[in-house]
Amino acid sequence: MKVIQNLWFEKDMEAALGFYVSLVPGSTLDWVQPLPADSPSGPAGTVLVAGFTLGDQNYMAIEAGPLDPFNHAFSIMVECDSQAEVDRLWSAIKANGGAEGQCGWIRDRWGLQWQIVPRRLGELMNGADRDRAKRAAKAMLGMVKLDVAALEAA
Repeated sequence: MKVIQNLWFEKDMEAALGFYVSLVPGSTLDWVQPLPADSPSGPAGTVLVAGFTLGDQNYMAIEAGPLDPFNHAFSIMVECDSQAEVDRLWSAIKANGGAEGQCGWIRDRWGLQWQIVPRRLGELMNGADRDRAKRAAKAMLGMVKLDVAALEAA
């Protein structure tokens, strides 16, 4: 059995997927095909489906016109090994029309929510020192882009 997340795009799916795979090392756009049969979203050939990989996660995508917009109920979380990785991803998404949110959340120009998180945050939050975990959580809640040094200092 295999579990694969699916993303529904109203339009511009190929541009979005190209951008996504450029962000995460080891990612690939594996295939893009028109749906060969008529569907509720349009006649044969007008709906696109795609398979892609972000890091070690498999995804599917469909471009089939308006349905439900992306929201915080589904996001892509990228756990980064360094502040430099956090900064690179954050800057790339923001520069490509993204909108910053609180606590490491950023929405890309297609509306998909991303969480750009340093691995160190998880270590601090899940460590045995529960007072330190609380301080790290409070610090994180006051941030927009997450800052490893500030989390460590908390």
